[in-house]
Amino acid sequence: MQTKFIPDMNWRNEIYETIETGRNSVISRFYDWAMLFFILISIIPLAFREQNVWLEWFDKVSVIVFIIDYLLRWLTADLRLNDRPKWVAFLTYPFTAFAIIDLLSILPSLIVVNKALKLFRITRLFKILRVFKFVRYSKNVQILFKVLRKERHILFTVFWIALFYIVITALIMFNVEESAMFDDFFDALYWATTTLTTVGYGDIYPATDMGRIISMLSAILGVAVIALPSGVITASYLEELREAKKEKEAEK
Repeated sequence: MQTKFIPDMNWRNEIYETIETGRNSVISRFYDWAMLFFILISIIPLAFREQNVWLEWFDKVSVIVFIIDYLLRWLTADLRLNDRPKWVAFLTYPFTAFAIIDLLSILPSLIVVNKALKLFRITRLFKILRVFKFVRYSKNVQILFKVLRKERHILFTVFWIALFYIVITALIMFNVEESAMFDDFFDALYWATTTLTTVGYGDIYPATDMGRIISMLSAILGVAVIALPSGVITASYLEELREAKKEKEAEK
């Protein structure tokens, strides 16, 4: 009797279970801890201005590990994005949020780019979220993301109000204040942003009475604008906690 060859795809399921679902096994735990270790050592070179042999090796070894991790996740993309056709999953995976983060953490070490762009390596810290599976297993984080999705329209409205206020305040200050502090419009934007957020570094400040009056009004209104999203998130978060508590009591 002729035996039909059927390729064994269990190895891909094993890879997916190990690197993605975080099953409670020795291999999966070892993989997570190993990834955490390489993520942390990959950040070390960013703390030094002058690179040496050890720091270069830290970066090279960690990048090799990240490339392998990226390829393994791409190889199992159809298992992760199982709501899409197989070929669509493989094509769209590089455009998912975590895949973009993975790519940004790898590219600065592979190509010659501006030194300022090496800060993209800091995106490697976001990989820790996946290592610990925070979003998947933490109920508090799930509630927080649910709140952000629920109140996203209000939060976006507040964001645009703040942005509009910064631009208007900067325009007013740039035309009222004629001191050397405001050489160009970017200085005014920088001042308006730090004033709105009530930080006020003090490196740029108005010298005229009218400029100081505008600065005081901007600081007062800035407190109100910044407090709006905090109040919305807090109220919605408490509401979600109450609903979660009711569901828990109903199950009992």
